[in-house]
Amino acid sequence: MKKNAKIYIAGHQGMVGSSIIRNLKNKGFNNILTKDFNDLDLTRQLDVEEFFKQENLDYVFLAAAKVGGIYANSIYPAEFIYDNLMIEANIIHAAYKYNVKKLLFLGSSCIYPKFAPQPIKEEYLLTNSLEPTNEAYAIAKIAGIELCKFYRRQYSTDFISVMPTNLYGVNDNFDLKNSHVLPALIRKFHEAKLNNEKEVVMWGTGEPMREFLFVDDLADACVYLMNNYSEESHLNIGTGEDVKIKELAEIVKEVVGYEGNIINDLSKPDGTPRKLLDVSKLHSTGWKHKTSLKEGIKIVYDWYLSADNIRK
Repeated sequence: MKKNAKIYIAGHQGMVGSSIIRNLKNKGFNNILTKDFNDLDLTRQLDVEEFFKQENLDYVFLAAAKVGGIYANSIYPAEFIYDNLMIEANIIHAAYKYNVKKLLFLGSSCIYPKFAPQPIKEEYLLTNSLEPTNEAYAIAKIAGIELCKFYRRQYSTDFISVMPTNLYGVNDNFDLKNSHVLPALIRKFHEAKLNNEKEVVMWGTGEPMREFLFVDDLADACVYLMNNYSEESHLNIGTGEDVKIKELAEIVKEVVGYEGNIINDLSKPDGTPRKLLDVSKLHSTGWKHKTSLKEGIKIVYDWYLSADNIRK
């Protein structure tokens, strides 16, 4: 990408999109385009096509999505599949129709089967059944991968797909009903510390294993791959390392400075037993993550404290 190329970030207000913008600006890209939801509803095909027609875009990072944790995915499955299908289909088709040079689609590691062999290789996609608690979201993301693949085959578009592992970082969602496990733990431990609570309740057994990637590392990988990767196959993005949820809780507890006990709510689901991505293909491109889990959690907690004085 040339420094003056016109780059559109779909989903710029989210954790991933805002991080990609920071990364691009730090690298000297100065022609970055964003649109607020009030100005452009990405689920409306005609509006999206008119936007692409007017703007003559060079590159697109498709980070826009409706996202959430186990609770949100279980309660709102129709919204998760509809909104995500519409967003990706509209943007990918418009990118083809109006000659975007290259598009990068961001999926999720939940696209893989619930009991996929570990670590999970890219070719394990569609080899078995999905985790039921986020099936609607996963199916939508799988459709996005297939859209990029088949538009590439039929129209010779340079559309690529990347599959990040579990993400965390600045601008994360800390709503306890809709957030993922790491930001939820940060908020729970912080509020327990403020209120001098003797214990924090954690969903499930704490035994499932998860891989976590700092979002600024993901953004760096996306910009790197936009410049250095052009293949039909989607590409995993992660650290290649995982921890038990109970170990994650202990790290967050230490970073926050909470001194009480952790109690397991065994009535709540664990989700997938293990989900570790095989990132050997990513490493072969020359990119590797830089931020350790504890270091990243410290950065996020410092941001959480500074983002709203009420939290202090």
